[in-house]
Amino acid sequence: MLDTSQEEVDSLQREFNWVLETEVGNVIQQLRSAVQECAAKFPLPVGNINTERPPATERFALSAGPTNPNDQIKVIVTLCGDSIAQADINLKLPRPHSKDAYHNTNIREDIPWKLQQIQDAANHLLMASEALDSIDEQHKFKSANDVNNFLRNVMGPLLRSRSSLVNPKKRTLEELLASKNSKALNPPLSREVAVSFYLQSWKLVFAVYHMVTDKGVARFDRYQADCTVPWINDVLLLLTVALQTGQQLKDKLDILSQYKEIDINNKMENPA
Repeated sequence: MLDTSQEEVDSLQREFNWVLETEVGNVIQQLRSAVQECAAKFPLPVGNINTERPPATERFALSAGPTNPNDQIKVIVTLCGDSIAQADINLKLPRPHSKDAYHNTNIREDIPWKLQQIQDAANHLLMASEALDSIDEQHKFKSANDVNNFLRNVMGPLLRSRSSLVNPKKRTLEELLASKNSKALNPPLSREVAVSFYLQSWKLVFAVYHMVTDKGVARFDRYQADCTVPWINDVLLLLTVALQTGQQLKDKLDILSQYKEIDINNKMENPA
């Protein structure tokens, strides 16, 4: 490390003190605002937010795009809170050496299809909110370590909340066929067809796995339709901004901590 003059040390110490006394509080307030705004976007209560509002209901038509030139998949869903309350599913799946197979089914209101990713994301967001609420606005941090530990308790849940929406859990075909959600389909689909609804980033995805036997060899063909869910797009943007805000503060403290000459963990009250 290059030699640092006393004047530079004093300047760095003043900058560190300012970060600890002023910028940390500003960043925490920004994180609180982002988390509250994010929670308000969810279609179900998050802590004490949205408790009096009924679950939001939206209707979507999923599209398979250019990979579905012959209207192999037609899906219209009603998304209510963290569940698919209703769905009309029409499948036209090709079979070798024979006519297409048609599969039509529905999801009824009395047996909704649960989207656990939404509830998981809300739960993690609540943990971040509780971490932010664990200190009052006048709280003074005494060291960089204190700030970093606090940021870890906030940013960890925020990252997991984002990951819950972006990265769906992978399931085997056997798990899909045996899942409770499959019981929501009325009438049930044949054993040669497995379906799944899940979230991936800002999209609601409907995936179809069709077992085809050709000349004694079995394979699974996969088809997909999806749609954009606007509120999820908004939530992901807010979570990303909040994570970037926290990371920028952490990076600044990490840079300052590289200067061994300044008192980074026992702040000087009145540097020269």
